[in-house]
Amino acid sequence: MILRDYQITLAGEIVKRLQTLGIAYLAAQVRTGKTATSLQAAHDYLSGLNLSNQLVLFITKKKAISSIMSDAAALDVKYDLLVINYEQIQNIEQHIKKNVALVIIDEAHSLGAYPKPSERSKQLKQFIFTRPVIFLSGTPSPESYSQIYHQFFIHSLSPFAEYANFYAWAKDFVYIKQKRYAHGLVNDYSNANKDKVEQAIKPYMITFTQEEAGFTEMVNEYVIDVQMQASTYAFAKKLTQDRVVQNKDGDVVMADTNVKLMNKLHQIYSGSVIVDQPERTSAAFDNTKAVYIRDTFKGQKIAIFYKFIAELQLLRAAFGKRIVETPEEFRDGDADCIYVSQIQSGREGINLSSADALIMFNIDFSAVSYFQARARMQSRERTTPAKLYWIFAKDGIEHKIYKRVLNKEDYTISYFKKDFAIK
Repeated sequence: MILRDYQITLAGEIVKRLQTLGIAYLAAQVRTGKTATSLQAAHDYLSGLNLSNQLVLFITKKKAISSIMSDAAALDVKYDLLVINYEQIQNIEQHIKKNVALVIIDEAHSLGAYPKPSERSKQLKQFIFTRPVIFLSGTPSPESYSQIYHQFFIHSLSPFAEYANFYAWAKDFVYIKQKRYAHGLVNDYSNANKDKVEQAIKPYMITFTQEEAGFTEMVNEYVIDVQMQASTYAFAKKLTQDRVVQNKDGDVVMADTNVKLMNKLHQIYSGSVIVDQPERTSAAFDNTKAVYIRDTFKGQKIAIFYKFIAELQLLRAAFGKRIVETPEEFRDGDADCIYVSQIQSGREGINLSSADALIMFNIDFSAVSYFQARARMQSRERTTPAKLYWIFAKDGIEHKIYKRVLNKEDYTISYFKKDFAIK
């Protein structure tokens, strides 16, 4: 692998921050080559240290591991590299922890839960606290600048080290408001002071855009409405009215709260649902979307993101053996192979730029999922427009969700109640 000039420059900037601050945060937009840049930076940083053991720990999402290992092999890195997913953090053996000279944290924004730290953040803090660390993310604060605090809190050299916890930090960095919920008033910490946060983290941050990387083709986005089966609309209507539906086999679907109703309708309009009684199982009942995708994109190399497990059943029934298991098989596969993934696991760290089109079987409530999933097809080398298709049920819930995430908002229960006139 030959790095681009800008990757070599970025790697140099990372090394400077590691040497002076102990922390470097590469906030580069997706598909600009963050992984290879960070691996090169690790090499350049460690080569200047006189260490007997030079183990780099790279923490990422499970589906990205094979791609990272491929990049490392292509770069022929000279240090020991251990790539794990976040779920393996707690299983790292003590003797390995002692030998870690540098940590690279991929998708660092996933540490940004607030006001309390996530278990993931607390686990990382236990052994990363004083080690040099490189943070990687295309979206450091996807929903709120309040997500910044717990990303840095895992390290002793955090720019916010003087604050004992998020609540103390929020007094200086957040415009705290109160919101009324069913159980009373609660503090809303989402409105952080952007300018003040950016000023505090500026010394650690290295930002880079797709435009700076030379991307010329963006994503062309299309929304397609399909008419679902009449029984699907009848199901959704009855559940909305009665809050419980029982079929001829005795299966019961319940929506005794507004949150449950929102989630059930989200499932139903794409052709599946989780049955509540007699036991929780997934039921797929309307294959309209899967058949439409199969027939409309026949002969094309496509990737499909789905939301709910039963949707995978519908896709497997429609595409059979054309479905491949990994992004690498898809990249090297025939022109009519299909790659499928859940939105949550596939939105980060994988490259689907060889696809003729990316198809969204359903849409997630999260704005982060929207922007990261749509970026999977982008590549600097791409010479044709990346095509993204959203397959929505006509008159379903998806258009309402899409409207919100397009504006970088999550689709919440308050929006749902307003959209469907629910009291």
